[in-house]
Amino acid sequence: MSLPKDTELSGLDLGFLGGGQMAEALIKGILSKGVLGPGQIHCSDPSETRRHHLEETYGVSCLEDNKALPSRCDVLLLAVKPQVMTAVLEDIQGRVTGDHLVVSIAAGIRLSTLEGALPTGTRIIRVMPNTPALVLHGASAVCPGAHASLEDLDVALSLFKAVGTAVVVREERLMDAVTGLSGSGPAYVFSFVQGLVDAGIREGLPRDLAAELAVNTVLGAAVMCRETGGDPARLTAMVTSPGGTTIEGLYALEKGGFKGLVMDAVHRATLRSMELGGDDTKG
Repeated sequence: MSLPKDTELSGLDLGFLGGGQMAEALIKGILSKGVLGPGQIHCSDPSETRRHHLEETYGVSCLEDNKALPSRCDVLLLAVKPQVMTAVLEDIQGRVTGDHLVVSIAAGIRLSTLEGALPTGTRIIRVMPNTPALVLHGASAVCPGAHASLEDLDVALSLFKAVGTAVVVREERLMDAVTGLSGSGPAYVFSFVQGLVDAGIREGLPRDLAAELAVNTVLGAAVMCRETGGDPARLTAMVTSPGGTTIEGLYALEKGGFKGLVMDAVHRATLRSMELGGDDTKG
């Protein structure tokens, strides 16, 4: 089996090694966007419960054995936890051919690790998605390996655009920063939302009202950034009147080092990603 030269996905079969939440998000997005049909999607997972859920919910075919998956697929998507990646790569090592495209979403697993474990010349793409993919609003960074073609890159982008936005990162060293920013970023936003909710409660708002206002404030602000060109400084100025309420709140954030804390959080997460990938460089 080989990828169509026109990079149309209609003739491809896609196989997921691992049927967890991120795999399910991708299956849901791919099917809802009509990128592929249920008969073109296959999955292997050790959990019978998980296999049954995916089959019943999405109509895809599921297997227990990783080794049987490559013969059914053109694209293999590694959607397993990093700690079991070695075993999974051993399962498929002798079954991956030059006709396969291999895509990995395992955090911290370097292209060199994947290329070293699979046959020489294997076309591999590394992707860092994030959890909003579960609601089809993910942000994914796609990084091609040494043997991946432009057509392979288009295939990967098409798959991940089914669950949100997807961008190309040419230098793999930047994938650690992607992990620290967008990979871990949803947790920072959740923490900020919780802070807004608690602040509203402190000021006397009922919890459910505070939560609804906080969530929709963050959602609306994010949409404004996206729809108006994404210049946060300009958008902040639009909200801030001289001597008004907003400037008082912003002063408190600046005094507390809010932006510096966010930058530190991204930096620490980036360093941790480097450590998990076996790169101890601190720079």
